Amino acid sequence: MNYNYNYNPPPPSFSTLLPPLHSSLNLLSSSLSLLDSSTSDFPRLSSVLKTVRHYELIPQPTLQAAEASLRDEIGPFIELLLERVDKELERKGRRVETLKARCELNGGRLSNYNREQKSGAGGIQKKGKEAGSGGKKLNGEAALRAKVVRQRKEALKYSVERLEMEVAQKERELRMRLEQQGGGPVL
Repeated sequence: MNYNYNYNPPPPSFSTLLPPLHSSLNLLSSSLSLLDSSTSDFPRLSSVLKTVRHYELIPQPTLQAAEASLRDEIGPFIELLLERVDKELERKGRRVETLKARCELNGGRLSNYNREQKSGAGGIQKKGKEAGSGGKKLNGEAALRAKVVRQRKEALKYSVERLEMEVAQKERELRMRLEQQGGGPVL
């Protein structure tokens, strides 16, 4: 007896294999279309989700160094500008005082001139009498000059006092700066 141990079943017909193949192809094509539709938006999503750095954090020592550098760079210019402003203010103040004194002098001259015009020739005789009386009384122009000199003296006293106060203030500021820098109190 001859037994055949290699049994091969008959090949299936192609008609039985076609429906599962069509089903697999349909499933594969639907998977491809689904994959295509879901990945078509990736370029837009990548640009939307990309992180944009709006600011950059820097360490505190770097920030302090930049501040110190800026302070060192513009500090002298600010001091120079403040000194210029102080000098210009002082100059304008002196100019105002000079103009006030000149105004008062001219006002006195004008009033003296008006009195002389009203009195006519009597004003000239009066001046002569005052000049010969020993010099205790001053005539109109000399009195005005004396008044201007007194005003100028007062203005100079005021200026000296103001400058002394400014020097004291600057000394206080210098002491405070030195104390803040860690130098300790300065006498």
